[in-house]
Amino acid sequence: MGLSKASCRVSLIQLFIVICLVFQCSAKKKGAELNTTLIVDASDASGRPIPETLFGIFFEEINHAGAGGLWAELVSNRGFEAGGPNTPSDITPWTIIGNESYVNVETDRTSLFDRNKVALRLDVLCDSKGDNICPAGGVGVYNPGFWGMNIEQGKKYKVVFYVRSTGSINLTVSLTGSNGVGNLASTVITASASYVSNWTKVETLLEAKATDHNARLQLTTITKGVIWLDQVSAMPLDTYKGHGFRTDLAEMVAAMKPRFIRFPGGCFVEGERLRNAFRWKASIGPWEERPGHFGDVWMYWTDDGLGYYEFLQLAEDLNALPIWVFNNGISHTDEVVTSAILPFVQEALDGLEFARGDPTSKWGSVRAAMGHPKPFDLRYVAVGNEDCNKKNYRGNYLKFYGAIKQAYPDIQIISNCDASSRPLDHPADMYDYHIYTSANDMFSRANAFNHASRSGPKAFVSEYAVTGNDAGTGSLLAALSEAGFLIGLENNSDVVSMISYAPLFVNANDRRWNPDAIVFNSYQLYGTPSYWVQLFFAESSGATLLNSSLHPTASNSLLASAITWQNSVDGRSYIRIKVVNFGANTVNLKISFDGLDPKSVHKTNMTVLTSANVMDENSFSQLKKVVPIQSTFQSVGKDINVSVQPHSFTSLDLLKDSSNIRMPGSDYSTRFSI
Repeated sequence: MGLSKASCRVSLIQLFIVICLVFQCSAKKKGAELNTTLIVDASDASGRPIPETLFGIFFEEINHAGAGGLWAELVSNRGFEAGGPNTPSDITPWTIIGNESYVNVETDRTSLFDRNKVALRLDVLCDSKGDNICPAGGVGVYNPGFWGMNIEQGKKYKVVFYVRSTGSINLTVSLTGSNGVGNLASTVITASASYVSNWTKVETLLEAKATDHNARLQLTTITKGVIWLDQVSAMPLDTYKGHGFRTDLAEMVAAMKPRFIRFPGGCFVEGERLRNAFRWKASIGPWEERPGHFGDVWMYWTDDGLGYYEFLQLAEDLNALPIWVFNNGISHTDEVVTSAILPFVQEALDGLEFARGDPTSKWGSVRAAMGHPKPFDLRYVAVGNEDCNKKNYRGNYLKFYGAIKQAYPDIQIISNCDASSRPLDHPADMYDYHIYTSANDMFSRANAFNHASRSGPKAFVSEYAVTGNDAGTGSLLAALSEAGFLIGLENNSDVVSMISYAPLFVNANDRRWNPDAIVFNSYQLYGTPSYWVQLFFAESSGATLLNSSLHPTASNSLLASAITWQNSVDGRSYIRIKVVNFGANTVNLKISFDGLDPKSVHKTNMTVLTSANVMDENSFSQLKKVVPIQSTFQSVGKDINVSVQPHSFTSLDLLKDSSNIRMPGSDYSTRFSI
C-alpha cells in the first residue's frame, strides 16, 4: 500500500523535529553554553546587614587536631600518664635506648604532682668505667613525638622536665634523627646528688644545627644510678603570638578571618562515657599539673595542654568570639538525671566565672594567675552537643538555662534542638543545625532556611560538610556543593547568625574523619577545596547583603549572592558577587546593576575555584592542585560577560566609589552590566 504526498510531508517534518531535538539534547550533554543574567540592586535602600558573626570556625579535638597539631607541644605522653594510673604501665610512644643488661625502665607512682602520679624510673646498670660500660651514646629513653618532631635549622626549642635521683646526674638532652643518628642539638645536664635528691625542674634551650622533619627527643646517660623523670616537654619558641600554637596552622585559620571559634567539641565534649568527657577544670593551671584524659570517642590520649584557657586565648588572638560548648551531664551512653544535675550546672557557672570573672573572684583569680587578669569576651555558650533527643536533655537544659540567665543575663544560650522547621518547646537564643550529607543533597539545601521562622531564636549552623563517596578526603565536588549551601545561608542571614565547617583539622597520620578543612603532618599542611571555599566568604561577616536574582531561573545548578564590604587594609568599598556553577555547562553570565553609576566601578578582581575533574583533591605531593586562581580585568562599558566555568565557584570583587551609588530614579541611567 502506498503513502500520500501529504503523509510524506508530515513524516518528513516529524523526522526533522526529532533530529533537531536529538541534536539539541546532544549539544547540552556535550556542554552547551547557557545564558543567564544576574540582576543586583546596589541602591542604598536595598541592602540588609549581615550578622557580624556569620562565619567562624569549629575546633574539636579529633584527628589529633590539637595534640600533635595546633598545640605546638612536640612530646607525646609527656607525663607518662597515657598508660593509665596503675603501674607498671605502657609508656608508648616512649622507647628504651639500651638493652636490659644496661638499663631497666618502668613506671611508678612517685610523681611530684597529685593529679598525675605516674613517673618514669630508670635503673641505669652500666657506667662510664668498670665491668659494665655503657654503649656509645648512653642509655635512656626517647620520644618520637606525634609521628616525628619537626626540627628546623636555626630555630630554638625549649625543653622542660622534672628529675630526681639517688646520686649525681649527667644527663644528655638531645634532638636527633628518627634513628638516633645525627645530632641536631644537644646539651648536658649535670647536678649533684643533693641538688636532685628531690624533684627538680630543669629547663634548657636547644638551637637546631640542621633540619629534620622526623626527629626525636632523647634523654640519655652513661652514669650508673637511679633516675626518675616526669613531665617532659619540648616546645618551639616560635609559636603563634607566643601562646603555644603551631604558627603555620594558626596562620591558615587566621586567613579565614573567623568571627567566632566554637570549642572544644563536638563529641569530645560528651565522651562515649561521662568519665572520659572533657572537663574544663582539669585542663587549666600549670601544664605539669593537668592530669590529661583519654578521649574515648576518638580513641586517643591528650595531655590537655590545649585546655579551656588556651581556647579562650586562641579566640582572643584570632580576634574571634569564643563559643564554649560544655557537657550537660550527658554522654553517648550515660546520662545524669535532672534531679542530680546541679553540680554540673555549678561547674558551668564556675567556667563562666573563670572566663569573665573579676580577677579577685575565686575562678577569675585562677585565670589571672595564668597570665590574663582581664576577663575574656565570652558571650555564647552551647548546652551540650547533639543531645536533643536524649531522655534528660530538656530537663537538664532548663536547669542550665535558668541558672546562667540569672547570673549572666547577657550570655547567649544555644540549644541542641533544631528549630528550622518547627518551633522549640524551650527558651533559647540560638539553636544548633548540623548536616553531613551527599553533594547533591547539600547543594539542594541552599533553600533550607527560605521558609524558616523569622521570629524567635536564630540558627547556628555549627557543623556542616559533604561526606561519603562524594567527598573522598576533600574533593572539589564536595566543596562546590558546600559553596551552594553557604550562598543559601548567606542569603538567609536574617535567620542564620553563625556558620562553621567541621572538622577543621586532620593530622594525616590519624584520620578519624573524612573530609576536613586543613590537612597536616609534622611539617606540611594544605587546605582542601572546602577550606578554600570558606575563604570566599571571609568578608561576608558584617557586610551588607544586596538583593539579587538570576534570570532565567531554569538552571538548578547555578546559585549566586551579592554583598558590599569594606576592605580593612585599604579602607575602600567593594561589591562581591559569588556564583557557584554546580553543573556541567558553561554559563555566560551578564551581571546587571540597579542603583549604581557605571563610572563608579574602577576594576574587577575575579577569583575562580575549579579543576579538571570534580573528584580532584589536594595532597602533600600536589598542595595546590585545587586552589583559587585570581585575575584582574578592567570594567569597560556595558555588557561585559563573565564566562562561568562548569563545576566552578567564581567570585568577582568590584572596586567602587561609594559616593557614586544612587537611588533608583536618579537623573541618569542607574543600570549597567558586567
